[in-house]
Amino acid sequence: MSGAIVALEDGLVLEGRSVGAPGTGLGEMVFTTGMTGYQEAVTDPSYLGQILAFTAPMIGNYGTGPANDESDRPWAGAVVMASAGDAPGAAGPVGWCTWLRERGVVAVDDCDTRRLVRRLRDAGAMRGGVSTELGAEELLARVREHPPLDGRDLAGEAAGPARLLGEDGPRVVAIDCGMKRSIAAGLAGAGCRLDVVPAGTSADDVLARDPDGVFVSNGPGDPAAVEGVVGAVRDLLGQVPVFGICLGHQMLARALGLETRKLAFGHRGANHPVRRSDDGRVEITVQNHGYAVVAEGLPDGVQVTRTSLFDGSVEGIAAPELRAWSVQYHPEASPGPRDARYMFREFVGAIGGGR
Repeated sequence: MSGAIVALEDGLVLEGRSVGAPGTGLGEMVFTTGMTGYQEAVTDPSYLGQILAFTAPMIGNYGTGPANDESDRPWAGAVVMASAGDAPGAAGPVGWCTWLRERGVVAVDDCDTRRLVRRLRDAGAMRGGVSTELGAEELLARVREHPPLDGRDLAGEAAGPARLLGEDGPRVVAIDCGMKRSIAAGLAGAGCRLDVVPAGTSADDVLARDPDGVFVSNGPGDPAAVEGVVGAVRDLLGQVPVFGICLGHQMLARALGLETRKLAFGHRGANHPVRRSDDGRVEITVQNHGYAVVAEGLPDGVQVTRTSLFDGSVEGIAAPELRAWSVQYHPEASPGPRDARYMFREFVGAIGGGR
């Protein structure tokens, strides 16, 4: 194992040990508090443009396997850990560090992730870099030249090809902005025929598929920059039921006339409590987002349905007369608590009867 360095644009430089592929990774430095789900996180397209730091002290202690992939490839630009395992386990026969190396992911452990995360919590999200080949000054220069995430539309790059899932039930057209496999499986498993189209598909093309409902997926980037999808959702409102998750939630909000804002350091992990406004019930949720919907100036007919108990941010909205609703978190909970998985069944039931 060779040496590596981790740098933030404010000048913080930390040493580490290379446990993945050699090279240099650049992007917005973010952290997740999840203790499990490392393979799912790295293959989640929502991490495009970001470097992922794990706060858990040990990552990789149950191996890897194809069943845990959320897409066909890793998306995180690099991975930072305190301690990384490389043994097979319950998830599969390939060790975590071996999996990272085989897929070309720059990764380090033996890094002071506590100091790194405290800096991000205190100073807010910022650009970062991980390198096995550059010195500190050169890496810092590369980090500061790298474009920030704000203002970047990454949904088209993260979207997969058009595809069909499920055989029975109402037809749902899913606008793929970087959709996780488990979210698609959750919708199909709830009893619908899923017709997946990539971000950039127009409202007319969506309606030409004769949907009973439209789903807008999770994905990476700044929701304010994904103008094409926001415009398509705006044109669909009132014509067909719309359900959004994560980035899809933010884009539905913008289509309804709300604003979005950058969070200081985002919500990423499998332990985020969310309160439902209708009955006060608290759900423990899986989250992965750096932007949030602004609740001020709610248009007529739009209501906040869920709120974060961490910081009071908006976790769900609804526009009942337009048959549109969304949540900020990931109901399929892969991996994590399953408190909110019922939402797929509710959506499919509302548009034509689920199983």
